[in-house]
Amino acid sequence: MDNIVRDELKITRPTLRPMRKISILGSTGSVGVNTVDLITASPGKFEVAVLTANENAELLAKQARELNASLAVIANEAHLETLRSLLAGTGTEVAAGRQALIDAASIEVDWMMSAIVGAAGLAPTLAAIRTGAIIALANKESLVCGGDLVLSEARKYGATLLPVDSEHNAIFQVLDFDQLDKVARLVLTASGGPFLNHTLDEMRLVTRDQALAHPNWDMGAKISIDSATMMNKGLELIEAARLFPIPEDKIDILVHPQSIIHSMVEYKDGSVLAQMGAPDMRTPISYTLGWPERHEFKANRLDLAKVASLTFLNPDPVKFPALRLAREALIAGNSAPTTLNAANEVAVQAFLFGEIAFLDIAAVVEDTLSRTPIEGLRSVEDIFDCDLRGRKIARNVINAIT
Repeated sequence: MDNIVRDELKITRPTLRPMRKISILGSTGSVGVNTVDLITASPGKFEVAVLTANENAELLAKQARELNASLAVIANEAHLETLRSLLAGTGTEVAAGRQALIDAASIEVDWMMSAIVGAAGLAPTLAAIRTGAIIALANKESLVCGGDLVLSEARKYGATLLPVDSEHNAIFQVLDFDQLDKVARLVLTASGGPFLNHTLDEMRLVTRDQALAHPNWDMGAKISIDSATMMNKGLELIEAARLFPIPEDKIDILVHPQSIIHSMVEYKDGSVLAQMGAPDMRTPISYTLGWPERHEFKANRLDLAKVASLTFLNPDPVKFPALRLAREALIAGNSAPTTLNAANEVAVQAFLFGEIAFLDIAAVVEDTLSRTPIEGLRSVEDIFDCDLRGRKIARNVINAIT
């Protein structure tokens, strides 16, 4: 398995221009909105080339006007005329469709936020990587589904990948890349989601609204459900194994309900370095926006006296089988993580539409994995074929239980 290491990806300190040219893929999602918020609070620092959204034309147009974006792209072509009307008379060009999204990602910028949710973000992320830019990677599915290809393309084109997920961003900040042989383990922290203290019987009856109500983070629907099942942490486990040259069996997950310590690196001398901060996605986003420097971006400040106490516990493997499924897929390698992600996306959508119960999500994923042969993935076409096959099998599993 390929891993990102600093020298391989040419993570050097770039010369910063007075105004950094940037693009945001997925600007209307939770990460995108927080990124726009930070940019708006820093006038004169950024020139916005591209903003993209899936189908929220109204918010996309508002952002484009506020940031004077050169181009706004809506993935759902049905909303193109709405977007065009909302941006009439401005200097912002508009486009729509999957290819337009990939073309927009190919526009050369200094820094790009990759925040499209799900496997749909893979092709645009690859297009952005091929420009050699700094890529702030919030689309973990790109590494889960196409990790080897993403990393090899990053090396080939000299792109720099900066993790945006708070856990991986934390590790990036405290990992000593010059002494990797002295690392004992990585510890990814997890809030435990809204059902941490529920019994298994109680979890059988949870509703859509309950699952969407995360106790600490304000996230989109898909990520919120993933957090509730802890599949989000399973995907982050796979992402960490791709990003950092640390063996899978030395990457642990620890439940930390306060979401203050975002991750830790334990060294062989007994030292444990932790990155801390308020549960606010603007903090890791601001780190990547300013990297390699630290800028005074707007973010909530941590008040440890107010927090008062920090607690930790091991995740319950019975209540949260998604963690086991993700680790098994990581160990199996090849197409297994791609199938895992595809099945999970279909199952989450089915739950959101009321087709299956909450605990059925992990069951659908496990059944799909058991029915899908593990194959090597040599190209982006292989990845897309595997993703489609996994979705079809997951859909068949859902149809059989509804």
